Parts: sequence; structure tokens; C-alpha cells
Amino acid sequence: MRNNPSVSNLTARTDGTDDAQQRFNGSTCLNQVITDTLELSPFSRVDLMNIHRYLIHSYRICTLPWRRWMLSRLKRQGAVPVGILFYHRVGNDHLNPWTITNHRFVEQIDWLEKNFDLVSLAEAQKRIQSGANRRPTVSITFDDGYADNCIEALPMLIRRGIPVTYFVTTQNIIQQQPFPHDIDRQQPLETNSVEMLRSLSAAGIEIAAHTKTHPDLGAIQDHGRLYDEVIGGICQLEQAINKKVRYFAFPFGQHENLNEAVFQLCYDHGIKAVCSAYGGWNEIGGDSFHLHRFHGDPKIAYIKNWLTLDPRKRHVDRFSYTLSDSLDTVPVLPSISNQIGINTFSANPTHE
Repeated sequence: MRNNPSVSNLTARTDGTDDAQQRFNGSTCLNQVITDTLELSPFSRVDLMNIHRYLIHSYRICTLPWRRWMLSRLKRQGAVPVGILFYHRVGNDHLNPWTITNHRFVEQIDWLEKNFDLVSLAEAQKRIQSGANRRPTVSITFDDGYADNCIEALPMLIRRGIPVTYFVTTQNIIQQQPFPHDIDRQQPLETNSVEMLRSLSAAGIEIAAHTKTHPDLGAIQDHGRLYDEVIGGICQLEQAINKKVRYFAFPFGQHENLNEAVFQLCYDHGIKAVCSAYGGWNEIGGDSFHLHRFHGDPKIAYIKNWLTLDPRKRHVDRFSYTLSDSLDTVPVLPSISNQIGINTFSANPTHE
């Protein structure tokens, strides 16, 4: 029988040449090899995915000497990039492309703990800004807000003292509504509750914003609607957890789902950083406001490949945006406390 999600077991956390690089940049041909294999092979989809995973593993092993050389070089330069992973749901039932089983999740965390400094998003941002980082570094995040994460995954991370940033879609949380992408698959899965978020926050999890209703912000041009989805969602969340929200993540998070106006809105509102989801390294001394993230794929071969300096990820095109220090006039929203319809700790959230 399936256990009901609970946060009762959460405990507070205690607290060598350019020629070589150019040669491996040509490794993008691997994508074409994989594509050709998938198109021409008569095998089943499961067989093809196993072939794909084998090719990725083989590619990582073949390029391991270059990766080790590059890591040594970056350590000497103080330029080891920061990796950020995002997950959605950890559970053993209703498996889908955004769910990883508990066993595979623990397998990934075990590997990450052995090979990386696992840091908070704030520490990751600090290392990017510092201009010097000599240690492989990863930060772990979650998107959406699934109740199943409170059964095993989050309690395990808290016990191990591993920092987590947890991005949630406020309307689904407050109204306890399944996410549209789950309804479309006829699998309406339970979301976190406000009480769960408060317990997670008290245990040391950083609760962060992921809009009100999980829309494609790249397709929205109306400034009032953007403001309501982004800033309105942030204010709702601050009222719900009684803490300042410091980070925001775009739903879907690909290039086409980003919106320059949202970067400006978050910047003007005092958000520390905005996260996308299209992969790539976060270079030391680079942009620390827009943080790139890799998908926490259920197949550990992909995680190992991406996070051990995959040369194909070195030159991922960054979304282009500019920020202005001048504050534009923004729409006035109705009282947030009237919108969320829940009891909050106080009328005004405490700001850290």
C-alpha cells in the first residue's frame, strides 16, 4: 500500500593545450551517431535507450583523459565551473519523464557526495561571483512541488546535511491542485501543501518561486500578466512560508520559455538569481544572476557525463538579456492575503 506523504520525519539540518580542447569540441558528432542509431535500428525503444546510455558511457570513458587534464588545468586556474541539478519528483510509482525512483536518486546522491562539494544555491552563486573556485561543485534543486518528495528524498537529504533549493508553483500548492502536465497524462499527482513547505523551510530547505500557475513565460507578452505570475507568485509564497523568497526558476526553462522582462522583474524585486533548465556550466567569474541547470535524469550515465566536464556543454549558448537599474512602473496587485485564502503566520513576512 502506498504511503501517504508526510513531513513528520523531517529533522532540522546540522548545519594540456588549446588544440586538445578544440579536438574534443568536435565530439558533438556523437549526437549524430546517436540520432542515426535511433532512426535506423529495428530494436525496441527500450533497446534503443540502452544503446543510447551505452554510447554516452563509452563517450565519457573515451574522453576521460581529456576531462582529467581539463579539471587539473581549471583547478590551477581557480576556474572549476559550478554545476546545478534540478529534479521534479522522486517516487517509485507513476513513473514518467520527470520522476526518478528513490533507489536511483540515492545512487546519484551517493556519487555526488563522493565527487563534489554539495552546496546551497547561495554558496554556488558566491563561488561564481568570487572569480576563484578550485573544487568541483554542485547544487541540488527541485521544481514544481510534489508531495512524494517528502516521503524519502527530502528527509534523506536533510539527514545528510545536503542543501536543497525547492522551487514551487504557488497556486497548485495553496489550492492543492495537480499540475496540468500530470493531468494531461491522466496521472493527477499530489502536490505539497503549505504545511509541508513550512516544515521543509524549518528544516533548512530553501523554498523558492516557480510562478503561480506554471505557464510558458516565453509566450506571454502582457506585462501585467507577467507581473502577476512572477511577482504575485513570489508574494504569495512569502506570505505562505513567512520568509523572504530569494530565488526564481522559469517553468520549462528552455531558451524559448525565457523572457527578458522576467529577468528585469525579478531583479527589480530583489531576487538574488533566476534559474533556467537548458543545461550548461556556470563559469567562474561569469553571470551569477542567471544560473544554468542540468536535468537530474533518472539515468546516472547522463549525470556523470554532464558533470565531469562534458566538452559539449562548455559552449552552450546563453540566453541574452540586459538589466536596467531604473525601476519601471508596475501594476498594483490586489491584496496578496486576499488572493491566497490561507492563514499565514503574520501579515508581513520576515525578511532575512
